[in-house]
Amino acid sequence: MKSLKINGVERQFAPDEMPGTLSVLLDALGVAPATVVAEVDGRIVRREEFYRTQLRDGQQIELIKLMGGG
Repeated sequence: MKSLKINGVERQFAPDEMPGTLSVLLDALGVAPATVVAEVDGRIVRREEFYRTQLRDGQQIELIKLMGGG
């Protein structure tokens, strides 16, 4: 099994189901890329880099949901 720690929670993936990129992970989680700020191993990832940001076993990912309000 492979794993990613997403917002402090370890999530297991079968080797053939491990998301290859940040975009694929967001899609699997049902998260629209325009609605989050993403950090991988302590580095903020620019939205236009989501599709080419490769993910590896054991990485830590923080997803911060943007919310409108007043």
